[in-house]
Amino acid sequence: MVHKKFDFLNKIRVLKRPTIGQFIWMGVGLVIAVALFIFLRDFVACWRLTALAGIPLSTCAGQATAPVTNPEGTPVAGENIPTINAPQVELPPPWDGGSRVTLLVIGLDYRDWEADQGAPRSDTMLLLTIDPVTKTAGMLSVPRDMWVNIPGFSYSKINNAYAFGEGYSLPGGGPGLAMKTVESFLGIPIQYYARVDFQTFEKMVDTIGGICIDVPYEIIIDPLGPHNTATLEAGYECINGSEALAYARARDVSQGVLGGDVERAQHQQQVILAIRDKVLAPGNFLNLMAQALPLYNELSGGIDTNLSLNDAMRLAMLAKDIPLENIQKGVIDYSMMQDGFYDLNGQQLAILRPYPDKIRELVDKIFGSGTMQPMASGTVEEKMQAEAARVVVINGTGVEGMAARTFDYLTAQGMNVIDKGNTGEYHDNYYSPFPDRTIIIVHAGKPYAM
Repeated sequence: MVHKKFDFLNKIRVLKRPTIGQFIWMGVGLVIAVALFIFLRDFVACWRLTALAGIPLSTCAGQATAPVTNPEGTPVAGENIPTINAPQVELPPPWDGGSRVTLLVIGLDYRDWEADQGAPRSDTMLLLTIDPVTKTAGMLSVPRDMWVNIPGFSYSKINNAYAFGEGYSLPGGGPGLAMKTVESFLGIPIQYYARVDFQTFEKMVDTIGGICIDVPYEIIIDPLGPHNTATLEAGYECINGSEALAYARARDVSQGVLGGDVERAQHQQQVILAIRDKVLAPGNFLNLMAQALPLYNELSGGIDTNLSLNDAMRLAMLAKDIPLENIQKGVIDYSMMQDGFYDLNGQQLAILRPYPDKIRELVDKIFGSGTMQPMASGTVEEKMQAEAARVVVINGTGVEGMAARTFDYLTAQGMNVIDKGNTGEYHDNYYSPFPDRTIIIVHAGKPYAM
């Protein structure tokens, strides 16, 4: 027993004090362990390879931090502007004259605009769309408090898209981010935008001689400027520019507008149609088109748009031929969304949560089943050839051989020219009432041939 006990004690190792080298290696191991822990913690917190619930931390690369706001809630760009993963905005291609085209009309919040303390929010978002093939058009209004995903900024009110784009100096600015946000929300492409300031809108309405509308009920309006509140009685009223703007902006119960933003959007569409009626009144349209360039130069200072004057005039010529019954109107109303609240840094924001299926039905009604008709593919020549329009060239110039040379030129472009000749060989209805002008007579909708 004694020998066994002695052997056991011999096997017990005496603990020795670590050497200096061992201390160094333990310190290195501790540093590596801490660094590995921090890396794994941030890697998991900012995980993007697969979809996970929650919102990435503001410290994650590319993640937008909450914008600084003033007491009115308007975003104000701070000194350290974060890097935002916003979509690139490119200028749209020139309108080809045959594809459906959509314009986003943006109106700014007057309180933000007047305060001039940072980037303003949008107060109005209205989509105008025209399909030149079917000769149809549509209008769709989006409420300013709609809770949507703004690219690069997660969820917010849709009226903040313009402010974020301006405040953070993103590509395309406020209009660019507003267009991308509405495109993402509704699932439709938008080619153009137009932002019209208040004084320019008033001047534009006054230029056409005012408008006349059917006021649905008594409404108290407040034109810009102090001490000029007025009342519009129910019934047919003819109003000037400042009154038209005030009518389009009214949305408070105290003004008699019980439906809030939804009812205001309906009034705005009513004003746009009234402007259309006045512009297309006998004698007005040709007079305005003749003054298009000087009017554009006069009003363009208050209009921010990526629509060229040439395309604007082409759209105007197209719009005048679209009958009123072919214009679909729609407003995202309270049957398509739900009132709600969102807590932002302790501040309760009133928001509208959308019902996507209901809104999809309205979008299909305005823009056609499924999604809007896409921009036609191929070159203009290819699309013209696909139309196979039957073309007759008639020479009314008095210059011998002009019809034959025009025939050869158009045929070389791939156009389906079936006949050529001089005016004396055709019916009187092909004679031009304007001897110094060329006339194109279209018997069927062939926009690319035109």
